Amino acid sequence: MRDRLEVWYDGACPLCTREIALMRRLDRRGAIEFRDVSTPDSLCPIDRRALLERFHARENGVMLSGAAAFAAMWRAIPLLRPLGLIARWKPVLALLEQAYLRFLKIRPRLQRMVRERQA
Repeated sequence: MRDRLEVWYDGACPLCTREIALMRRLDRRGAIEFRDVSTPDSLCPIDRRALLERFHARENGVMLSGAAAFAAMWRAIPLLRPLGLIARWKPVLALLEQAYLRFLKIRPRLQRMVRERQA
């Protein structure tokens, strides 16, 4: 039996919470353990700041971050599994990582926009 996938996310980020809510709904088998690292008492396997800066997951005992972590999460969800398997191909993963790095640059602006809409 495979280990449950562990996913760390920023529960204080409105973008992150929306995405994790969607992933929770899609994870009908309960294959993923979602861990909010925005609270001080959360258990962090690595530096908490690093977990807040990038998306992280642990798949079969291996820590992953960025696009590789997203791909691992996709592989754990049957509907998204084909995307996660395609992302194992290094050129595809490299493209996804570049897109993720671009997203990280605009993430603060997007967070502000979502928070303003919620206010």
